[in-house]
Amino acid sequence: MKVYKFEAFTNAIEKNIREGVFKPGHKLPSVRDLKEQYQTSISTIQHGYEYLVASGLVESVPKSGYYVSNRPDLSNQLKKAQHRPVARDAIFKHHLGLTTSLKAGRKFSEFNVAAPGDLLIPQKLLLRTMQQVIREQGAALLRYYPSNGSAELKENILKKAAVHQTIINPDELLITDGALQALHIALAAVCNAGDVIAVESPCVFSVLEVIRVLHLRVIEVPVDPYTGFDVDFLRKACRNNTIKAVIVTPNFHNPTGILLTDEQKLALLSVAHQYNVALIENDVYGDLNFHGHRPSIIKRFDDSGLVLSYSSYAKTLAPGIRVGWLAAGKFMQRAEQIKFALGSTVSPLYQETVNRLLAGNSYDRHLRSFRMQLAKNAHFAINLLSAHFPEKTAILKPSGGYNIWVKMPDDTDMAHFYDQCEKIGVRFTPGYTFSFSGAFDKHFRIVFADKFSPKRIEAIRLAGQRAR
Repeated sequence: MKVYKFEAFTNAIEKNIREGVFKPGHKLPSVRDLKEQYQTSISTIQHGYEYLVASGLVESVPKSGYYVSNRPDLSNQLKKAQHRPVARDAIFKHHLGLTTSLKAGRKFSEFNVAAPGDLLIPQKLLLRTMQQVIREQGAALLRYYPSNGSAELKENILKKAAVHQTIINPDELLITDGALQALHIALAAVCNAGDVIAVESPCVFSVLEVIRVLHLRVIEVPVDPYTGFDVDFLRKACRNNTIKAVIVTPNFHNPTGILLTDEQKLALLSVAHQYNVALIENDVYGDLNFHGHRPSIIKRFDDSGLVLSYSSYAKTLAPGIRVGWLAAGKFMQRAEQIKFALGSTVSPLYQETVNRLLAGNSYDRHLRSFRMQLAKNAHFAINLLSAHFPEKTAILKPSGGYNIWVKMPDDTDMAHFYDQCEKIGVRFTPGYTFSFSGAFDKHFRIVFADKFSPKRIEAIRLAGQRAR
């Protein structure tokens, strides 16, 4: 097992935290003090503190230093299990449980899973299309497909993009096993371990985990609740740091639902050009606008190859349809190699099913009804929250996608709130999972991509009642 230089001091700090020597809120030694004490570099100490922050034990306070986290350390719960010792990341396991479905006999009303519910998935359309594909292509679906994906599927994706004034070079397009693989490929193609990247804050947990697995260093760029991604903050960060990439979700950001204007997208692209920063654009919600035309992607405005755009059909069709794509720009050669190493073929059946839907008008017809249902659900969810949650609860109205970002009053005991939610059988996604720093402790995300049954309506009413 690899031993990192920073473990010399992180092990000592972790031991003192777990044994109660360092209490929640305790200020930890400065980077310079630890540098002198352990006779190592500042970057080694910073890497160590980043590890402790990512593990949930430590919090970083800008211009003040590092402190023991006020959140409970849930990893102690694992010590009670009488099993063979297995290394586990308790923070990862905890956050994963908060953002995925447990399917525990439908005991819980789950508003924490960013995926369309069973009743909004076009089941008949998908199954009928799959059956047609299987009948027509038979055993051909059991063979390897091209590593970069079906040529016909890529052609149809390019045609859809062109309808929205986005021209993508067919030689830069990869078919991927969903959006998260596309992000992994994009980051790995642009960065090496230890490089600095910028990421929006709040940022969805799955993206943060890809960053952590690739051992990248992070600068979190604020997403203003009303104006969106802070381009000026990014510009200053680029001026003072060597930033290799920035990850953004310009269309219906998760969790805030914010849509950037074309002017903001151009300003963001200008910064990327000025500082030669790769711009990795997540467009998984781009097709889910509630009103007006489908918004542009930043890729539309780029002629430098610095923009890598990715999306998938898991958010618009069904979470089990693992078909995504990445337009890798000038990083295609490296991206292609990484894609092959991760697995040479995406499911032929899924590729052909999506291809069949895109080739006709079935996908567009489904999107029209799906968007309408999501818009109704968003309106309904906001009214429920407004009616039943405390008066000073702030609710951010989305303009697309299927997430609502909620901030509870400052005096809310969030640990008690989540405990009450657990007791009444309702799950939201806690705000602290959307940042390495735990900066959003008073927030939570609610997903409205499912039918509002009487049980789910009552769950929100009871949650609001317990929060008062």
